[in-house]
Amino acid sequence: MSSQIGGVQARGATADLAPSAAGDAGQPRQMPGLRRLVSRKVKERTLGYALLAPAVLIVGVFELFPLFYGFYISLCDWRLGCQAIVGADNYLRGLQDPEMWYSLLVTATYSLITVPVQLGLGFLIAVMLFQRARGHELFRTMMFLPYITSTVASAAVWSYIYSPDNGLLNTVLRGIGLPGLRWLGEPAGVFALMAQNVGVTLPGWAHGPSMALVSVSIYTTWVFIGYDITIFLAGLVNINAELYEAAKVDGARGWNLLRHITFPLMSPTIFFLLVVTVIGTFKAFNHIFVMTGGGPSDATQTASILIFQQLYAFNRYGYAAALAFILFTVILTLTLLQNHFAGRRVVYE
Repeated sequence: MSSQIGGVQARGATADLAPSAAGDAGQPRQMPGLRRLVSRKVKERTLGYALLAPAVLIVGVFELFPLFYGFYISLCDWRLGCQAIVGADNYLRGLQDPEMWYSLLVTATYSLITVPVQLGLGFLIAVMLFQRARGHELFRTMMFLPYITSTVASAAVWSYIYSPDNGLLNTVLRGIGLPGLRWLGEPAGVFALMAQNVGVTLPGWAHGPSMALVSVSIYTTWVFIGYDITIFLAGLVNINAELYEAAKVDGARGWNLLRHITFPLMSPTIFFLLVVTVIGTFKAFNHIFVMTGGGPSDATQTASILIFQQLYAFNRYGYAAALAFILFTVILTLTLLQNHFAGRRVVYE
């Protein structure tokens, strides 16, 4: 009897020990799987960093390094090298320079002329093309061609079109009995010129933007309106057509559809183009330099043109770098203000 009990106890002890032994034996079997999982994650992250490395290298070499090095130059009296650290002297000089403030005024005027006209016409033409009238694809391509054309080449062609002697525009004006204009060579304001034709003299503050600056703005609109049309068309395609159908059932037509459906749902696209266009106009350089070089009489001397002149004409490297960072600060401030005020009116749903 006792032997039977002892046997039962022995078997129970063996049964109690079996799961533990199995568990202890199972632990080493889990380690290879865990190691493979960790190894796979390490390989995935290594591959990701390797794929990102070229882009990070390009950004670092061509974006970050020039940015910090340019800031270093702006703190120096730079003549073939940093002769002395002058700190904020170049920045204070720029803030006290009337020529710098004048160039910012010209730049702001150029932006105020170009941005509303460019976005307004771009939106109007995009809505017309969205109706899919006959030949809309050909017209869309023609509108986009100026944007992909070399800016320097097209600006040179437009300079010839604006020529006061035998340019195309003055040839047309003279052909219909009107006097030719100086266009890019006219520093006087457009309002003053119109008042002069009727024998009225306006005060200086009412002369308006120069004819040269308006001529450059016309060219800018011609170049970039194709890009705006393309982006506007992409935004129009994303609007659900059922919204228009439901509104038409309720009696909405024409302007009401545009005001209550198209405008609100296109607000993200409009906001994006507004920010990008303002930044582009404040950075504009190539076509202005080719067409006018900042003249006549500094009528088209934007901030970028002034920076170029200080750098290459007067060899003021530190001062030019400081002016560039002042312009960067102005653009950043305008962008933040647009995000704060215009961003509230954007409808994302």
